[in-house]
Amino acid sequence: MEPLAIAHDSHPQTPISKPAAAVAVPMKTELPTLAALFETEESGLLRFALGLVGRRSVAEELVQETFLRLHQLWAQVENPRAWLYRSLRNLALNHLRDHRRETELEDDTATTDASMPAEEMGRMEAIGMVRLLLTELPEEDRELVRLKYHHNLKYREISQRTGVSIGNVGYKLHHLLKGLADALRRSGIESSEG
Repeated sequence: MEPLAIAHDSHPQTPISKPAAAVAVPMKTELPTLAALFETEESGLLRFALGLVGRRSVAEELVQETFLRLHQLWAQVENPRAWLYRSLRNLALNHLRDHRRETELEDDTATTDASMPAEEMGRMEAIGMVRLLLTELPEEDRELVRLKYHHNLKYREISQRTGVSIGNVGYKLHHLLKGLADALRRSGIESSEG
């Protein structure tokens, strides 16, 4: 009781319940909504799925199914972005497994996207897995990889942009790549061909 009386006496014009309400509102706005997540992630997920299954219509269906599943589990998912990529990968691999027979029965002269050679499919799976693993990295680690391999910056330039020492940039990138390679091997992907 005493702390309440002290707080009330120090600010007589402010009711005690206001600070509690003010704290609760920002926490709610910090959480992304499913609609906001859809808006920011849909195109990346679509590219990811397209890389795995090779057919736009199938990729669109898989992305839609992934978001429907997330909607059902929304309250239980701690990292929605990583969950989306992992679930989409699983759905795509299930689709490929379930429809492999259809692909094998197609005429060899067919030019549909589904008749992708096994090597190409393995390569696309490897790319998809790298993308999935990257989504699970902390943002600062993803930024190092992005600056080095998407923007082709030298360690010195990365150091200037991030404030991380040049030696630490090299050290971190080395260990990030080693960790990604180990995770790929654990998932059964030994090379860029899958």
